[in-house]
Amino acid sequence: MTTPQSTPREIAIGLLARREHSRAELAQRLGRHGFEASAIDACLDALIEQGLQSDQRFAESFVRSRLQRGQGTIRITGELRQRGVDNAVIKAALSDVEAAEQVDWFELAHHTLARRFTSPGADRKERARRERFLATRGFDFDQIRYALECLKAAE
Repeated sequence: MTTPQSTPREIAIGLLARREHSRAELAQRLGRHGFEASAIDACLDALIEQGLQSDQRFAESFVRSRLQRGQGTIRITGELRQRGVDNAVIKAALSDVEAAEQVDWFELAHHTLARRFTSPGADRKERARRERFLATRGFDFDQIRYALECLKAAE
């Protein structure tokens, strides 16, 4: 709960204590508290300078959490853009996490599909259902095709 005397910094620190936030998310949340844009910018600049807020750190944390959910790069990138993260930061975060975690997007698509379905589908309708499932998870066409072929080979 915020008190009438809360400063933008106190609120931002409270939000960052719970989880990482992008600069844009924090600016939006502080704006809802009625702070002026100049005060918000000054506060966020200070937090960045002190290393308390980082879009890079936020993006890497976000990518890792979405990997655990079985989501692909298309969806992750879209969600990060919605949260106001710069494309260069998104690209760097994906690259850093891929290297650190040794991510194979094709295998992730396969495992994500295999957790939900045991076969590639008996007919076109069922196959399309599986394709849609992976597409909404953010996998590209090649990754979807690979995942379906793996299920077919496992039969």
